[in-house]
Amino acid sequence: MAQGSGDQRAVGITDPEESSPNMIVYCKIEDIITKMQDDKTGGVPIRTVKSFLSKIPSVVTGTDIVQWLMKNLSIEDPVEAIHLGSLIAAQGYIFPISDHVLTMKDDGTFYRFQAPYFWPSNCWEPENTDYAIYLCKRTMQNKARLELADYEAENLARLQRAFARKWEFIFMQAEAQVKIDRKKDKTERKILDSQERAFWDVHRPVPGCVNTTEMDIRKCRRLKNPQKVKKSVYGVTEESQSQSPVHIPSQPIRKTTKDDIRKQITFLNAQIDRHCLKMSKVAESLIAYTEQYVEYDPFITPAEPSNPWISDDITLWDIEMSKEPSQQRVKRWGFSFDEILKDQVGRDQFLRFLESEFSSENLRFWLAVQDLKKQPLQDVAKRVEEIWQEFLAPGAPSAINLDSHSYEITSQNVKDGGRYTFEDAQEHIYKLMKSDSYARFLRSNAYQDLLLAKKKKVSKVVELP
Repeated sequence: MAQGSGDQRAVGITDPEESSPNMIVYCKIEDIITKMQDDKTGGVPIRTVKSFLSKIPSVVTGTDIVQWLMKNLSIEDPVEAIHLGSLIAAQGYIFPISDHVLTMKDDGTFYRFQAPYFWPSNCWEPENTDYAIYLCKRTMQNKARLELADYEAENLARLQRAFARKWEFIFMQAEAQVKIDRKKDKTERKILDSQERAFWDVHRPVPGCVNTTEMDIRKCRRLKNPQKVKKSVYGVTEESQSQSPVHIPSQPIRKTTKDDIRKQITFLNAQIDRHCLKMSKVAESLIAYTEQYVEYDPFITPAEPSNPWISDDITLWDIEMSKEPSQQRVKRWGFSFDEILKDQVGRDQFLRFLESEFSSENLRFWLAVQDLKKQPLQDVAKRVEEIWQEFLAPGAPSAINLDSHSYEITSQNVKDGGRYTFEDAQEHIYKLMKSDSYARFLRSNAYQDLLLAKKKKVSKVVELP
């Protein structure tokens, strides 16, 4: 991509003899684009799409464009329609709103039509001063969607050195344009920003992409591998597609059948039945979670007795290593079942409670499966057999209670044992302990005594002085 001078030209303008034929090609492309945007003659539906917290105005999908080309230009092969769309996009008449690589994809990618002001038929010859003003303006707008990419930042630094003497003038021009843009409607400004960006994607493309303003299309076709481009900051790998990509063939246009309608109804019914939460409920849950764990966050609540990472006192680590848990630690076991399973001391206390109820095999099985996932590969098969014989085989000494479905799946998995042989059985036992044993443990005298014992110790320490 030449940056030293402003000699980039529109396609075909490099040769005076070719200017007339290429202008005819531009006129044909622009005729197609005009028909695409004409609602009265069945153009591509241009719509505003609702996003999470915003709206995306004036967009079409790649699938809509490909189907329109096949229908209106009598193209039977979808690959040919995609290829034609990519050639049109390479000239900047259509551009993706979230990518700097000008190609056409037969999917739900959103595209936008370029404004006639930026069409190549206007014989644009933008200079590097224009590009410098554009990049400088982007830095002033200070929005995440308008931040400079790595190659753009490098270009800006290079241009700033080249135009050091008149950089103040360039900066003033960019500042004036930003002031004018801010007076426009937000939706209009968003569309104009994307169209201006697409214009510079044609004349100053992403490194590795074919620059249609410098290289003739016929030369590109004679290349050994026109699809191969270098890796760029936008994730275009060497196997990615350039101007004439090889796409997965889509289904040809056909009439909608009764089966298609039934499938669509089934899909929509499934979407209606999906469990949804209001944002207010989600916010309440997040606030409740934050309030619950605030005293366990060392960034918010200072560690007691002191933080050993910033002091010489290692008492906190000694307490954590101790088998006598603090009241704060015991209290945390009641937040969720995962909290007690993560804590070694908590697991020991829970195991003692299960032994008192003669159901410790559930937790021992869960722990054995967890340990299996960490075993060396050479020991996995032997350990799988040991777990099966101890907990699941007929007449097992510590048989666990599994439903028939999980037992059948596990029986099949054992024949070709691996680290995740008992995944279904472990999940069933986890849910069983969480809904039954864990709830009883929190109500048990063992857990309540731990809480009260820690409270009494704290009060005695306070009364000593």
